[in-house]
Amino acid sequence: MAQYYVSTLNPGDPFRDWLIEEVVGHRIGNRHCCVEVFKYDSSHTVCRYQFKGEHFSVMAKFFAEPTGRLKDYNPCRGMLNEYHNLKKAADVIDVARPLAYNEEFNCALITEHIPGKSLRWYFKHEKDLYERLSAVAHMLRKLHDNTLSSYNKENEFRNYHDVLGHLDLDRDTRENFNKLLGEWWYSSWLDREHGCMVHRDVTPSNYIFCKGKPYALDFESSWYQAHPVRDLGVLTAELKNYFELHKGGGWKAEPYIGHFLWEYSLGGEDFARITKVLPFYMSIGLLRSARLHHGEYRNYLIKEAMACLRAIR
Repeated sequence: MAQYYVSTLNPGDPFRDWLIEEVVGHRIGNRHCCVEVFKYDSSHTVCRYQFKGEHFSVMAKFFAEPTGRLKDYNPCRGMLNEYHNLKKAADVIDVARPLAYNEEFNCALITEHIPGKSLRWYFKHEKDLYERLSAVAHMLRKLHDNTLSSYNKENEFRNYHDVLGHLDLDRDTRENFNKLLGEWWYSSWLDREHGCMVHRDVTPSNYIFCKGKPYALDFESSWYQAHPVRDLGVLTAELKNYFELHKGGGWKAEPYIGHFLWEYSLGGEDFARITKVLPFYMSIGLLRSARLHHGEYRNYLIKEAMACLRAIR
């Protein structure tokens, strides 16, 4: 994500003093340093706080300052939810670790700042992309296998209908989606014994590579009791969408998608099970992207999502 400088906080600023006195004081040498603030474009106000002369930064996400479409929610609950999700995930995989939270500062959640290049950068440049996708696949497999729980199939379909509801589709299109979803529901394809924790917001900007190691960011929308292929479907949809928009065709992403799925799989039978249900979750990923677009490209994504669902037939 692009960042830009917005201000410098001096000693006496309440937020700067809280950061130094209660959050990061033991990590820096000069407790009287000024703090530079850099802002990112995000669904909430998100800033990086650079402690001058210390070569050290933290990130702050202000849940009471939403900038996206979703504004009617409980910011304190969102802050605590992401804090606890990050703590749980950090026991299994590398994440931007949560350091503190404070409801008084617009529900601020403080996490480590992970320097490096995002997976989106590797999408763009196609430099070492196979290697980076392997690393993310192994990370997701580790998260899923080490957070086993019961499975809530109903929630998967409830969420799909919620996504459709945000798209304001015409009646015929919505009816076609409903019929296809009914076929998926009554099949056994999505049935499974165990669910798990999923990252869920597996956009390429939420994976940062630092010294070759992947770190996952942003667990606000993470789920439990979920189907593990949800994460795979959303990321493969992101790949297809990026290559369609920027690389001359979504079909050019197929070698990368196949590689990513194989790296996640434990062998041929596992790969076959994953690819059988992948279209359901890839469809969700395409519809998520459709919410961000208008006109002809939005219609393209909706048609591709419906084509994915037809794999049930």
